[in-house]
Amino acid sequence: MSEETSKWVCTACGYVYDGSEGPFEELPDSWCCPLCGASKDQFELQA
Repeated sequence: MSEETSKWVCTACGYVYDGSEGPFEELPDSWCCPLCGASKDQFELQA
């Protein structure tokens, strides 16, 4: 699975970013979780 199609999970609330807004790595640093507001650095790549 490439990183472009990988899912990223919010460690604060469990929200899964599915790439709907483009590759996770290309989101601005100011992007935050739409459910809980956690910062981008609180997401982990789902294995």
